[in-house]
Amino acid sequence: MEDEKLSSSRKIQLGLQIPAVLAQDEASMTSRRKKGGEYFKTSNQRGEINELKKNLKEQKTEVRKDAVKKVIAFMTCGTDVSPLFNDVVQSIGTSDLELKKLVYLYIINYARKQPDAALKVVSQFRKDAQNSDPLIRALAIRTMGCIRIPKITQHLVPALKQALKDKDDYVKKTAAICTVKLYDINKEVVVDSKEDFITRLRALISEGNPMVVFNAVAALTEIGMKSGKDVFAMDSNMLRALAATLSECNEWGQVYLLDALAAYEPSEKEATSIMQRVTPQLKHKNAAVAMSAIKVIMKYLPLVESKTTRKVTLDAMRPPLITLLNHSIHPPEIQYVALRNMNLIIQRFPDMLTGFQYLKEFFCEYNDPIYVKIEKLEIMVRLAANSNIDLILTEFKSYAKEADTEFVRKAVRAIGRCAIKLPEKAQKCVQVLLELIKTGVNYVVQEGIIVIKDIFRKYPNKYEQIIGVLCDNLDSLDEPEAKASMVWIIGEYSARISNSEELLKNFAETFENEGPQVQLAILTAVVKLFLYKPNKAGDLVKEVLSTCTKKVDNPDLRDRGFVYWRLLMNPATAKQIVLGKKPEISDQTFQIESKTLDVLLANVNTLSSIFHKPPAQLVKGGRTTNFKTKDQADDEDSSDDSDESSSEDEESEEEEAEEEKPKAAAAPTNLLGLDDGPTIEESPAAVESKPTTASPSNK
Repeated sequence: MEDEKLSSSRKIQLGLQIPAVLAQDEASMTSRRKKGGEYFKTSNQRGEINELKKNLKEQKTEVRKDAVKKVIAFMTCGTDVSPLFNDVVQSIGTSDLELKKLVYLYIINYARKQPDAALKVVSQFRKDAQNSDPLIRALAIRTMGCIRIPKITQHLVPALKQALKDKDDYVKKTAAICTVKLYDINKEVVVDSKEDFITRLRALISEGNPMVVFNAVAALTEIGMKSGKDVFAMDSNMLRALAATLSECNEWGQVYLLDALAAYEPSEKEATSIMQRVTPQLKHKNAAVAMSAIKVIMKYLPLVESKTTRKVTLDAMRPPLITLLNHSIHPPEIQYVALRNMNLIIQRFPDMLTGFQYLKEFFCEYNDPIYVKIEKLEIMVRLAANSNIDLILTEFKSYAKEADTEFVRKAVRAIGRCAIKLPEKAQKCVQVLLELIKTGVNYVVQEGIIVIKDIFRKYPNKYEQIIGVLCDNLDSLDEPEAKASMVWIIGEYSARISNSEELLKNFAETFENEGPQVQLAILTAVVKLFLYKPNKAGDLVKEVLSTCTKKVDNPDLRDRGFVYWRLLMNPATAKQIVLGKKPEISDQTFQIESKTLDVLLANVNTLSSIFHKPPAQLVKGGRTTNFKTKDQADDEDSSDDSDESSSEDEESEEEEAEEEKPKAAAAPTNLLGLDDGPTIEESPAAVESKPTTASPSNK
């Protein structure tokens, strides 16, 4: 019992002491904070500078250290303390590491202003580079590299060469980074084979220490990017060293190592081995590491012939890609970058994420930013297939009822793209579009009409029964693209629309007030109407053509008016051209060309893959890396011969074309009594006596 009382009283005593201890610690931290802040409370007066000069000559290390701290504070605040240079550098030989670091920092800042004075202390740098303490050796090498004056080169080169062979890994790591700084000062020295810097850096990769390997790879990568040369020259031994060190590096190191692996051209056996080493990095919590691992796999996978290995690797890629879209782990910005890269990957492997368990991860959340939502829409369109289109259409239909008009328009267009992509499910997509149009929401109706125009082009003469529903919404059209689409539909199907001439006449009444896009659509539609119904549309086509050629300033519209003017003189030719078969459209419009896709996939996890543009188009002088498959090497070898033979064929075809002369065309008949002159009432005979092409003077 007594022991229990003693223990309880002891606890109470300790409990009372805790607040006092915490208060004491807080007071101590506050005093230290105030002491550190005092260095920046300077008056910038001449007397204080003189006092610093005096303190810098003191024998006591603490006094000099305090003075140097105040000098650094002056320097940080923008005050010129270069007159104290000689006084500060007197402390460079101190054994106090903190003071030495402060002096080195001061020298780095003012070396360019006083290069001659900085060179006087180079002897101390070289002496420190021989110090027994590896921290001081590394500090001396790093400081010499940061003094960016040309004269430092002759002193830095021997010290740096020795540091690259140092026994301590920290010194070698620092020397590797310092080599890049030397390249910025004097690139010829680094690239020169006599100095052997590149060879020494490549040798560091086999050291085994992750810190040394990572910095050596970073230095070689940086020099290679700046020089535009392959200074890495990776071989199988370096490849194995990188693969063995990969998992031991930090995030930055792993990204550098993975990018180096992605630049290598392996054999099939090497590709399989490296992919096995890289696959665990797909599960890394850092998104940059995961994306770099994906880049390596995308590079090596086409080189592997084993279907089993391909399937296993693709299966391993799916979960990490989906994890990048997790709201609780990654912010919207990371999700957007991941989606932009997934867009490229899906174009290479279309069936990779079509399953429901993966597709649902691309469904838009209510709190997703608009840029993330639009990218998810794009991904869903690419993943759309006959097996999952019903689920996707249900999602798109719900998106089309949201409040964000931009997102709603994108959702409606996505439905149209699915209809064009999947002919078997086009009817279902059209039904969903009609349901949305019947809601009467203005921007939904207009976007729906734009989309249906493309569907009519893809499937001509198949969904004419919905034209009546579209015509019921003519009064709600106020956007140029929607008007132009509706006019195109009326002109294209004017033979089947009983009141097509009346509808086009209503559009023609406001012809001069419309934008160029609508005017061009009205002109073409009226010409189509005339070719279908010449007896009913004669006056209307005269009126529109006359307006185009006389009252409109737009050169494109005026030129097209003159073209139609001449073309209508021969109705058979006009029908072949104006009413001929339209080129088929497809959703491949949004597909990136194969060679460009190879370049973008080779630059996954960079700005190039986000903007979907090769590096050369983003940055002046940007280096473009590309993927090479086994078949491409043979294609490149045979390209020269094929180019020579094709050029010879082109020359022979040109000669034959020059020998052939066009046959005289039959005299055209003036269908409308039109002319390219100032009036349209002249007789056909007068028209035939004039040139058959419109000259600038005629206009």
